[in-house]
Amino acid sequence: MRCAIVIAWLAALLLSVPASAHEMRPAYLELHEEKTGEFHVLWKTPMRGAMRLSLSPELSGATERLTPVTAREHGGAAIQTWRLRAVEPLRGQSIRIGGLERTMTDALVRIEFLDGTTWTQRLTPAHPAAAIPTLQSGLRVAGVYLTLGIEHILLGIDHLLFVLALLIITEGAWRLVKTITAFTIAHSITLALVTLGFVHVPQAPVEAVIALSIVFVAAEIVHARGGREGLTARAPWIVALVFGLLHGFGFAGALSEVGLPQGQIPAALLCFNVGVESGQLLFIGAVLSLANITRPVCGPLPPWASLVPPYAIGSVAVFWALQRVSAF
Repeated sequence: MRCAIVIAWLAALLLSVPASAHEMRPAYLELHEEKTGEFHVLWKTPMRGAMRLSLSPELSGATERLTPVTAREHGGAAIQTWRLRAVEPLRGQSIRIGGLERTMTDALVRIEFLDGTTWTQRLTPAHPAAAIPTLQSGLRVAGVYLTLGIEHILLGIDHLLFVLALLIITEGAWRLVKTITAFTIAHSITLALVTLGFVHVPQAPVEAVIALSIVFVAAEIVHARGGREGLTARAPWIVALVFGLLHGFGFAGALSEVGLPQGQIPAALLCFNVGVESGQLLFIGAVLSLANITRPVCGPLPPWASLVPPYAIGSVAVFWALQRVSAF
């Protein structure tokens, strides 16, 4: 138990380093062919405060802009739209995101052609360009969204802190299995409902309440350490189920930023969700494995050490809650 406290302490401190969650949101470029060779362009660039990342899409072939660029801001992103004509067919050209190599974010590119086929590709700072093939298989799209899901959960520090808090307060292997299963089922439901358009919720309040959910579980850990067990300590799966619905809205907001490829929505949604679950299991496995490896070498700890993880987690979550409420 003492060793578990050490691991939780270290994990809480490491995860608490970032000042805010979801910093590494991807850029998103969509080209939709409306007439032969004519495309509607949607270009979303992440913003940090009032500053927009200096990124620009570039095609290797000649293009002609048909309309001026219309710009607006929404949901922490700069959104630009315009129409262009491809002088040469896009298939076979290469597309590059200029400036991506100087950032720590990715870019998702999706092209919808007039014949109903689509091409989806994830570009990274290490590989900021790609060739547009003649056709793209569903397997490649699945791989793109699977990777996005894994990266979203592993870079979503608020979701990881919530899972870590559940790991700290949940006693027993069977209880832990039920708790993680409940969290998985809950956020999978709301992720699907929002992504498929059955439910619409404003993202800003959701993000604020997600932060408050972390504060709640952190407070429950402190109460349990003081001998006053609350609902989370007695039935953590119930709390995981309720707040899991909320976290699913957060996952859906991230997925809505990049969108889903028309004609392959079920597969892309499923793979994104599988990616989220895979990343979550990787995190849980890493924490538990580290606890087991270090258990033999852990010495006695002072009583106050058990309070460090919940206070570290709760303090960061309070900061996030205030930050997100002030952004309404």
